[in-house]
Amino acid sequence: MTGKVIIFDFDGTIADTLDAIVDISNRLALEFGYKQTSFAEIAQLKNLNSREIIKQSGISIFKVPFLIRKVKAELNKEIEGLKPIQGIKESLIELKAQGNKLLIITSNSKDNVISFLEQNNLQYLFSSVYSGATLFGKSKIINKILKQEDINIEQVIYVGDETRDIESARKSKIKAIAVTWGFNSKEVLTEQNPDFLIHQPHELINVIKSWQIN
Repeated sequence: MTGKVIIFDFDGTIADTLDAIVDISNRLALEFGYKQTSFAEIAQLKNLNSREIIKQSGISIFKVPFLIRKVKAELNKEIEGLKPIQGIKESLIELKAQGNKLLIITSNSKDNVISFLEQNNLQYLFSSVYSGATLFGKSKIINKILKQEDINIEQVIYVGDETRDIESARKSKIKAIAVTWGFNSKEVLTEQNPDFLIHQPHELINVIKSWQIN
């Protein structure tokens, strides 16, 4: 295929889910054996990468997959109250109008993402939604998509708000745009050396427009 393919993370990049996820995670803390996190402590966690956050929480790594599954189920109950990141809808509409292909890869559930997109009239903008079961398995999904849809890696760019998003893009040898309006801080994202670092959704337009495919 020709043209540009933009893969988006969901939580924190498109959907403003941070408060809901923190609230759900705190409700599940006793059940899964880790420390609750106050909203004041979130600022400190934003400066840690994903693996450091898991280590600091005290949760057993073996419980993480079960926790993720439970968080997804609880989040499904709150989808109706969730909103897009301010300004992202307009940017997505413009990117689509420019002829780009938009996809979503998420560790959230596909049902949650589709429900959110439909509720906010965003579903028509995305060609596909891909969901992975693990926090650190996005590169495998990216590789599968590239092969399945016969996409040249030079045509693809990944947009995410966490260090693990940049790591996944790098493993798949595609470019990465790190966004600072989500979970991880500007400082810790910068340390990961993304190809682009942006602070507002409207900046996506110029980055994609100026990005030259080799």
